[in-house]
Amino acid sequence: MKITLSLLVILLSLSLKAQGFYDLSTIQTIEITFAESNWDQLLDAQKAGDEEYIMAQSISINGTVLDSVGVKYKGNSTYNANQVKNPFHIELDTYKDQDYEGYTDIKLSNAAMDPSFLREVLSYQIIRQYMAAPLSNFTNVYVNGQLIGLYSNSEAVSKKFVKKHFYSKDNAFIKCNPPGGAGPQSNDLPNLVYLGQDSASYVDAYELKSDIGWSDLIDLCDTLANHTAAIEQILDVDRAIWMLALDNVLVNLDSYIGAFAQNYYLYRDDSGRFNPVIWDLNESFGRFSMTGSGNLINTTAKLQMSHLLNSNDPDFPLVQKLLSVPLYKRMFLAHVKTILLENFDNESYYTTGLALQNTIKDAVQADNNKFFSYTNFINNLTQDVTGAPGPGGGSTPGITNLMDGRSNYLLAQSDFTKTEPTIANITPSNPTPTIQETITITAEVTNANSVLLGFRNHVEAPFVRIQMLDDGAHQDGTANDGIYGASIKIDNETVQYYIYAENADIGLFDPRRAEYEYHLIMATTTNPTVGDLVINEFMASNSITQSDQDGEYDDWVELYNNSTSPIDMSGYFLSDDVSDLTRWSIPAGTVINGKDYLIIWTDNDETQQGLHANFKLSALAESVVLSDASGVIQDHISYTDQVTDISFGRYPNGVGSFQFMNPTFQAENMLSTGIQPGWNTSFSMTISPNPASDQFLLEIMDEQATEKEVIIQDLFGRVVFQDKVSGTRQIDTANWPVGMYAVRADKTVLKLAIQR
Repeated sequence: MKITLSLLVILLSLSLKAQGFYDLSTIQTIEITFAESNWDQLLDAQKAGDEEYIMAQSISINGTVLDSVGVKYKGNSTYNANQVKNPFHIELDTYKDQDYEGYTDIKLSNAAMDPSFLREVLSYQIIRQYMAAPLSNFTNVYVNGQLIGLYSNSEAVSKKFVKKHFYSKDNAFIKCNPPGGAGPQSNDLPNLVYLGQDSASYVDAYELKSDIGWSDLIDLCDTLANHTAAIEQILDVDRAIWMLALDNVLVNLDSYIGAFAQNYYLYRDDSGRFNPVIWDLNESFGRFSMTGSGNLINTTAKLQMSHLLNSNDPDFPLVQKLLSVPLYKRMFLAHVKTILLENFDNESYYTTGLALQNTIKDAVQADNNKFFSYTNFINNLTQDVTGAPGPGGGSTPGITNLMDGRSNYLLAQSDFTKTEPTIANITPSNPTPTIQETITITAEVTNANSVLLGFRNHVEAPFVRIQMLDDGAHQDGTANDGIYGASIKIDNETVQYYIYAENADIGLFDPRRAEYEYHLIMATTTNPTVGDLVINEFMASNSITQSDQDGEYDDWVELYNNSTSPIDMSGYFLSDDVSDLTRWSIPAGTVINGKDYLIIWTDNDETQQGLHANFKLSALAESVVLSDASGVIQDHISYTDQVTDISFGRYPNGVGSFQFMNPTFQAENMLSTGIQPGWNTSFSMTISPNPASDQFLLEIMDEQATEKEVIIQDLFGRVVFQDKVSGTRQIDTANWPVGMYAVRADKTVLKLAIQR
């Protein structure tokens, strides 16, 4: 079975609160209280004037009350001083250092352009499968006790967002929207056209969100215009191709590919590459009609929109320049086909849309300030709605009416009917190598004239592509036997890789969602024997479990002394990188007594009192390494996919192997805290066979014979099964992708493998 990231399960947090502010299955509640009764006039005046916030006396988010909060209206075409329901931007930390579940910026959209209420949330749900994009769900908003209405609630693309996804936050960060708003009256478009070296030529089309960045933006535009061969040095090309493919398939024309070439962000990471982030999807699924070369006047025109829209237009250099490179064009076609097959050809998007509609239907009916009727809301998931307000046309396509037709239309185009390559039997010569070892990765490939291996040794690094060869000299069997091979050196604990094959017509990635998804190799060091001093437990995603002395919920590592004598930690080091063992020096005089514990906060904040390391742990994939003054590793654990508010610890305490558990902060790790069947002694759950292929039997055994709600999710949190089960139930998995899944019921979480 392939060792891939998609075979590693993200277990679900068992805390209801840990489902989070952006949980799709619940409607959030936000209650804003202003001291002034004329709050709406104040917000209108602010919108018409400067960018200062109006201070709200307090805000309650799902019952949690914060005082002194910044509030303002936002939006361009969706804002109007004469309407009750305007979009909000709430900033929790404008006046005080405070947050809600780690979030400080709340962006609320009013569905002024969307009869279905679904466009923004459903589009983000699709996009997050392929690239970093905001979380999004729904919230009811009250002001001074009065219900204003139901809003879509989308994560802000902020410095916190780019830190989470791109691992830094202080580099060039640009919002690609004209500060004065886009419209037919404006020629200032953030389309990345090169306008020379004077930053004054760009300030009316882009908004800088960082202290620096104009010269970076100019370099990107210059490279697109004049140095396309060097584009991968300054742009994450794969992520840009995903953005273009998603905007096109979703007929999201209020975007880079539409008339105003806007509604995206660019952040330049530490590798020097700009990363695009899609933003503002309230007019996705064909609500906006302007392409830059004309208007798509009806649903038929929109569903037949060319997948190569603007590819010959110099006013859209990101499209024109990238798709003029044959490699990038074939990658683009592969991404378009993946999006169509995984969401629209199989109609999974409709299932998601229907579930979202069911979640919010009562809230929509109760919204007396909505811009469309309740009947429009119900119908627009499938049917066109006429009489839409605002610019861009008077008809809003039914989402399925548009997208079913678009999927059928595009998949019938010659670019997608031609035979694509096949990739099978991907095999590392050593699936568990040691660091510094060189291994060969092979794969069986047909219908291809070029095969590439993309790999990286760290999640923050760009992928490097090298040629795979079928020449008999790369552990690939005999020459021209269809088996391709390439060798790479393992320089870190985790190596991420994918394979790309192409012929003259189209490419294929494996995994299909690369580079956002990838195969994974877990490397090892020469692991030390468990000794007196060990890493005993750690938490890489702490939301509500344990706060430090300043009340902050930071990641932490627990060390344990197995001996009965004190151990002086002076000169020891803790690190999250085996290639940098001395990253953080444990302060002199630190001692762990015999059979005792030591907590180190991994929060990258050495200014706080106590033991605070100069790095943070990643919940995705990283290491914890403890070494002594002479550079000898005393203990080391590599991990992947940690679960919020669930720790990873040794059982038995101090000497056993690592497993998920309920946290036992500075205390003995107990068997009863393991995440396994047996939390409730009157209840158990079994799966057979496991691994499964096309089906499996799920057996629920409960002394009280009650039905239990069973939720099965894949690695990325998508629900593939949810129902109440009692006794034995056969579950069909024939259409589920190969991989690992989390099966949860009554605080029990099991891992299910699907193999074929």
